[in-house]
Amino acid sequence: MEPSISEATVSSSSVMEAAGANAMEVADGVEEMTLTVKWSGKEYAVRVCGDDSVAELKRRICEVTNVLPKRQKLLYPKLANKLGDDSLLLSKLNLKPSIKMTMIGTIEDDIIVDQVDSPEIVDDFELSQDEVVDAKDKDINKQKLNRRINQYKIKLRNPCREGKKLLVLDIDYTLFDHRSPAENPLELMRPYLHEFLSAVYAEYDIIIWSATSMKWVELKMGQLGVLNNPNYKVLGLLDHLAMITVQTDSHGTFDCKPLALIWAQFPEFYNSKNTIMFDDLRRNFVMNPQNGLTIRPFRKAHLNRGSDQELVKLTQYLLAIAELSDLSSLDHRNWESYTEDGSKRRRDS
Repeated sequence: MEPSISEATVSSSSVMEAAGANAMEVADGVEEMTLTVKWSGKEYAVRVCGDDSVAELKRRICEVTNVLPKRQKLLYPKLANKLGDDSLLLSKLNLKPSIKMTMIGTIEDDIIVDQVDSPEIVDDFELSQDEVVDAKDKDINKQKLNRRINQYKIKLRNPCREGKKLLVLDIDYTLFDHRSPAENPLELMRPYLHEFLSAVYAEYDIIIWSATSMKWVELKMGQLGVLNNPNYKVLGLLDHLAMITVQTDSHGTFDCKPLALIWAQFPEFYNSKNTIMFDDLRRNFVMNPQNGLTIRPFRKAHLNRGSDQELVKLTQYLLAIAELSDLSSLDHRNWESYTEDGSKRRRDS
């Protein structure tokens, strides 16, 4: 899924030949350019747009070097401080396509330590309906989504099934407590995970989408026994490279998970009407708010694994709504009352 270093590495002369007179172009009103990034004795051509943020530049660098964005330090005269601000738009930096930028960073060897040591997003927020509509309809965000659809190709582990709905699941704090220490990863797995996935698999194809690296996603899901369970199959895995950075008037720039990336690649199977997504961060739904359900985060596994019933209740909800023709018409914020009302109707009938 990710390009190899050998495929992405180019010499200094070939970078400039690739850039040449076409180094800076304008497509759909957006300035595009190819920058040269030097790392570990080699040079890489990185294609970016003026409406991309520094975070997006780092994501593009990660694609060709495998150095995670949070481990990158970008160096360029007079711009070092600004390049440390992930939310800053590249158009504000007045970058020239002929520049050679240096990146300092190390490929992670210890994936588990990497995740536990990573900064945690604690400033999640609730966007108003007007703000959500504004974010979805912003041309700049639509253009970023279209570029990501063209850049990121989903590799299926199993075939799509005709007539099934789609369930997209986050990992950290949704299926797994990634920050608590444990001798065995199974100690940090959310209770009833396999029972949940086995039950909903009858009605839903399953995609795992994490804001971490693909290597870590594969490792963690493998350790938890999700990738080889005989009772269900995972359709595919998505990582942080599938995300986009969106711009909003009230909350600035931040990353999110646009489901249209999946819909565009498998339009004959999935769309806004038959897809639901679980994540503990509301911000990840901003491009598809009607398809997102904010799950209660699973933290402090050693204290809470004996009492956490979230996946049991959500199993009931998913099976209850599986018969509906349009999941986007539901207000998933009221999912608990939906199952309670359904139980009451069954008792009264």
